[in-house]
Amino acid sequence: MLNFFKKVVIINFILILSTFIFAGEFSLGTDIYNRYVWRGTDFGNSAAIQPYLAYSEGPLEIGAWGSWSVNGAPAGNENDIYMTYTYEFMSFTITDYFFPDYTGDDQIDEFGENGGHTIELSAGLEVAGFSILAAANVAGNDPDNSKYAELGYGFYEKDDVSASVFAGVGDGFYSSDGDLAVVNIGLSVSKNKYSAAYIINPDQRTSFLTFGISL
Repeated sequence: MLNFFKKVVIINFILILSTFIFAGEFSLGTDIYNRYVWRGTDFGNSAAIQPYLAYSEGPLEIGAWGSWSVNGAPAGNENDIYMTYTYEFMSFTITDYFFPDYTGDDQIDEFGENGGHTIELSAGLEVAGFSILAAANVAGNDPDNSKYAELGYGFYEKDDVSASVFAGVGDGFYSSDGDLAVVNIGLSVSKNKYSAAYIINPDQRTSFLTFGISL
């Protein structure tokens, strides 16, 4: 009787999952950037190719996103999976950050402090041109549970060109000493499939100019 019940549960789960899959849609593509700068920090010191694959149904999106430095630097390798739920002007995301070295021991099956994953919970809000992001690492190989917050404002929208300014603060691995610091200030401009950003990281006393194209 128990085995029969398990089979019924499995069959129903498969049917529900199939309905979800066939009702939604897939998307895929890639971006190419001269540098991979994320939340004020450069990863890989190189141009990067950033592919993505996603599936969405209604307010739910599940996807994978990666970045690989063209010079092969291990610090530029990233292969994440995420799930986002959007409700009106708010969004909630759980992300599994994974940075493989491809040395044969990347510990993809280990989610503890000595493993290869960092789990982040984040929430975003967009209203009247303003955007707010709050994110915190809650599990994985970040014992400091680093936190990051960003405020942005879109101030220009004309002839397919949009521009926004942003400022972000972070602690833990975001800052040089682990204390809360301003780590990401900049201007972002996009037009159709092109985007560029001028970024300053006061904590690292440096700046970046990035340019990318979406394919």
